[in-house]
Amino acid sequence: MMLIFGLMLLLLQTAACLELNCSFDQSDPCYTALGHKLNLLMVQDASKYDLQVKKRINNNTADGPVCRVKNGRMRECDLYNNRPEVTVINGTVIINRVIRTDSGNYRLTLVHSDGSETSRDLQVIVEAPIGSVEVSIICSSNQTSVFCSSKGDQIIYSWTLNGDPLMDGNSSIDLDERRDGNISCSVKNHVSHAQKTIRLKPCPGSATAAVTSSLTSAVTSSTQTSECVSLVFVLVWCLQLMVLLGLLGAFHIYMRHTSGNKQEDQKLRMRRLREGHEHTAEDS
Repeated sequence: MMLIFGLMLLLLQTAACLELNCSFDQSDPCYTALGHKLNLLMVQDASKYDLQVKKRINNNTADGPVCRVKNGRMRECDLYNNRPEVTVINGTVIINRVIRTDSGNYRLTLVHSDGSETSRDLQVIVEAPIGSVEVSIICSSNQTSVFCSSKGDQIIYSWTLNGDPLMDGNSSIDLDERRDGNISCSVKNHVSHAQKTIRLKPCPGSATAAVTSSLTSAVTSSTQTSECVSLVFVLVWCLQLMVLLGLLGAFHIYMRHTSGNKQEDQKLRMRRLREGHEHTAEDS
């Protein structure tokens, strides 16, 4: 049981973790999620080179922190000093918990067996992933304002109404007061995304809202009437059942009483018969 619980917990933790992959070969920036895992590939075969990863300070690599990798292991690493969650495996830097200071410009230097060097640059950008999405609605004169909020860095918003995209990329959007349907707010950045959908109804006070309210009242009244009819039917059925049970009980009592009388009569006949035999025997 404990083993199953442990496996379930491990699966939940794995599902909740964002694991992103980058490489020094890519030309685009490397976006990674704050507090989550980053696999940063240096080279495919680390055994062919001595590697140096240096963080560039103000675009200068002269004085930045450096991490030297030899035979697939980190040596003299000032870059990830005192961070046991950072390891190098098969030419890949694995950061199990990314922090803000991991952002920056990095230069990878490959030292070949003949002493020659080649270098590659990579920009790493750390973003906080998207949190839970909240959507709220405010009705005002002649319009409905819908607001969307979430935690995260560099958030981009998009909206759809009944599946159709709305031309607005802000955290709020204004609609006609009579619009209704399912409105969705999608929130994303470079490392994660989330969405929430709510039901949008016409604002109270509009003509459409009045019609909708009237229809809703009619449906509610019909439902209440149906519920009342059903309740009366149940009560009548319960009364009939009670009467039937009462009749069955009375019949059972009558049968027991009748059976008891028959048994008494039979006992009386048997006693008289025995008495008659006894008198006959005495006369003889």
